[in-house]
Amino acid sequence: MTDFLAQRDSWSTANCSIAGALDVVGNRTTLLLLREASFGTRRFDDFARRVGVSEPVAAARLKRLVADGLLDRRPYREPGQRTRDEYVLTAKGRDLLPVLAALREWGDTYAVEAPSVRLAHHDCGAAVHVALRCAAGHDVPADQVDLLPGPGLLPS
Repeated sequence: MTDFLAQRDSWSTANCSIAGALDVVGNRTTLLLLREASFGTRRFDDFARRVGVSEPVAAARLKRLVADGLLDRRPYREPGQRTRDEYVLTAKGRDLLPVLAALREWGDTYAVEAPSVRLAHHDCGAAVHVALRCAAGHDVPADQVDLLPGPGLLPS
């Protein structure tokens, strides 16, 4: 790994997965909207109020999350009201839940005095934690992770 990392000035960052992910979810409002969607929030007014943003900002971010395939818009109509849209996580959006859980866990440890919520396994009630795990099923400490070239690595 050391030789590969020593050559990183010769890599292009044009195909960086982290940069690509941040292009989609890389601002505070977007992540907080996704937090709310993961909590089950569906209605526009609830998103704007719970995240603490103006309606134009909420509308723009929700529109982008729909365009990027993280949320679906579904029409609903309450009796006597006009048809409106609700927002529901897609499979792509649900795949971000471990990322949100990792941010929450890091924040619980380093950013707040005491966590406001905790994650628990529905079936047994045990706390849920995010872990690095290899494909063989081993938990892997951060200092035992190797960085290797991937198929999308481009020379600079």
